[in-house]
Amino acid sequence: MNWIYQLSIGIAVALFYDGFSPKSQDVNLAIIGNAKGVPAEMNINQLKSTMKGEKLRWPDGSKVVIALMKTNTSIGQNTSKKIYNMSSDELNKYWLALVFQGKADAPNFFNSESELEEFVAQTKGSIGVVNQVSPTNRAILIDGKKFL
Repeated sequence: MNWIYQLSIGIAVALFYDGFSPKSQDVNLAIIGNAKGVPAEMNINQLKSTMKGEKLRWPDGSKVVIALMKTNTSIGQNTSKKIYNMSSDELNKYWLALVFQGKADAPNFFNSESELEEFVAQTKGSIGVVNQVSPTNRAILIDGKKFL
């Protein structure tokens, strides 16, 4: 009987601490953009519309180019949740459907933040999601804030 009590306490403690462990949703996300085309500030609805492929051109007429971390990365998972309100699998299916229907070009997916940052810096009209903005990147303020 004592082992049942100890097992119960062990499970309760594990569940308690699991509630305090860092989850992927706790990670800050920052938006970066190329200096040509991408506005310096957007509201959250404009960002979501752009990132969902609903907005194809920037105000200056340049093409929107989306850069995302792969959905199997923690940043990719956070992006799926915070910006798209989808799971990683749902996001992949969403983009496959849009591309297949010819409604949007597929985002550019990256394995590392440095690759994504370099792509955004070199590609006119590109916008991307990272964990931290490096000094060499242009941060896009969302609702006046640097992080989502």
